[in-house]
Amino acid sequence: MTLVHDIVVVGGGVAGAAFAAMTARERDVVLVEREAAPRDKVCGEFLSGEAIHYLAALGVDLPALGAVPISTVTLSRGWTSSSRPLPFPAMSLSRRRLDEELLRRARDAGATVHRGASVRALAREVGRWRVDLDDGRTLFARVAVLASGKHDLRGWARPIGRQNDLIGLKRHFEPAPHIAERLSGTVELGLFPGGYAGLEPIEGGRANLCLLIRERAFAALGRDWRRLLEAISAATPPLGALLDGSDDLVGRPLAIARLPYGLVRKRSQDGLWRLGDQAAVIPSLSGEGISIALHSASLAAAVMRSGGTADLFQQRLAADVRRQIRVATLLSQALVLPATQACATATARLFPSLLSMLATTTRLTPRAITAAGIRFGPAGRPEIFNA
Repeated sequence: MTLVHDIVVVGGGVAGAAFAAMTARERDVVLVEREAAPRDKVCGEFLSGEAIHYLAALGVDLPALGAVPISTVTLSRGWTSSSRPLPFPAMSLSRRRLDEELLRRARDAGATVHRGASVRALAREVGRWRVDLDDGRTLFARVAVLASGKHDLRGWARPIGRQNDLIGLKRHFEPAPHIAERLSGTVELGLFPGGYAGLEPIEGGRANLCLLIRERAFAALGRDWRRLLEAISAATPPLGALLDGSDDLVGRPLAIARLPYGLVRKRSQDGLWRLGDQAAVIPSLSGEGISIALHSASLAAAVMRSGGTADLFQQRLAADVRRQIRVATLLSQALVLPATQACATATARLFPSLLSMLATTTRLTPRAITAAGIRFGPAGRPEIFNA
């Protein structure tokens, strides 16, 4: 007799693992994660206040995991810099550590987790979904959830977004003590020809450099990581000073291309539940990608529990995030162009409150978070009440 699970989740990143943790106590959930062991991912690793709320509601103790408080953002181009306190609490934590913690919570909730297996094919059959794995196994489930992050599943590729010509690069490194002190509590955003970079401290005394650059700008540098770092340092000396002298940065970075930034799925008429970057892709400079992934997981769990459809969920998610993604995408498109880079840094220096305003504009709203199943209990402690 063929075993048919209630739910199969494809992808064990933030969205997939969080969704499994939220639903597995009451449903038969099986999750497939292609990585057999902890792994870094191309990500800014910034946790905004909304992400902190969702993670706290799941019981994740961020300080115990080593998460670093972030209180200030600095924008630089050339020698011009502008700093501003963030208008919300924030932290940073590596995806390697965050994803593993969420996978552990999914297992503890009762989800069956298959690691080191890739999904070769996903197909809808009468009354169920079929998932073929590359190790020869086949899983069946009544509901399929696609949470494969920035990587598309064959046959289920995402449409193009509004900004599709960027390459993402990421490298952890260990800054010298005096650099670590200068970087403490700060996200440094630097603009350079064809792109922008973000630098912030993470756990263990390390730092995360994550950047986006237009494909043709990277090609003009011979797609050479070292030449790119030199170009960033020359274009933005304050950021270059924070990177200078780190041998850790010599190694090859993680990379990903053709990300559909600005994509917001408005419908899901094929019955597939799409979470995180499979549903909505916000440019990294907003720092809201992890929050949207967690929000999509909680909203999907709430809609599913109430008997709603994948299409209803997708419509509600789109309504929650489309304004923020539109604003962030317009800003991202502007910040890779030399003329608007100069205008942005000059404006930020003259009117530093604009940095705070833009940071607030790209955040999820409290109404959306409450509707997705988060309430605030005693002493303001967030709790998941759709579980």
